[in-house]
Amino acid sequence: MIHLETKRLIMRPITMDDIKDLYELNLDPDVIKYTSGSPFKSLEHTREFYANSGQYEKYKMGRFSTFLKSDNTFIGWCGLKYHEGAVIDLGYRFIKKYWGQGYATESSKASLKYGFEELDVKKIIAVAMKANPASISVFQKIGMVYTKDIDLDGHEGVYYEIGHQRYQANKKRT
Repeated sequence: MIHLETKRLIMRPITMDDIKDLYELNLDPDVIKYTSGSPFKSLEHTREFYANSGQYEKYKMGRFSTFLKSDNTFIGWCGLKYHEGAVIDLGYRFIKKYWGQGYATESSKASLKYGFEELDVKKIIAVAMKANPASISVFQKIGMVYTKDIDLDGHEGVYYEIGHQRYQANKKRT
């Protein structure tokens, strides 16, 4: 099983044991405020959504349940997702009480490292609504570069990316 660790976090593929936590995470309107998603209708709907992704088996990537290393508390998810056309995006969602503590940046850096160093991907992208400066700040902190404005389901959005070469150059500087 894929397993990523940072100084403060443990990240691993989502399992059916995580369904209740994922369901509750998505119920918070502030957590999904800047996403195109809507709350899951039920625990069963959550289970079906995650059971049918196939990301781990097909691409060795996906959204990873993320836990505090200190006490194994579930705090959200972060990871890479493969989309048609070989587009790989970085995404995350965290329980509100864990916002502003650097977990999105820390887990995103681990995801980039995994993508570039283990999977040898060439480029990783991330998108956010313009109204979400916290996510845009995370993208910038991890070395991603603004590329263009986009439409995100009727909202003004931004598109960021980082290629393998830039990732390597950033890694040498830090």
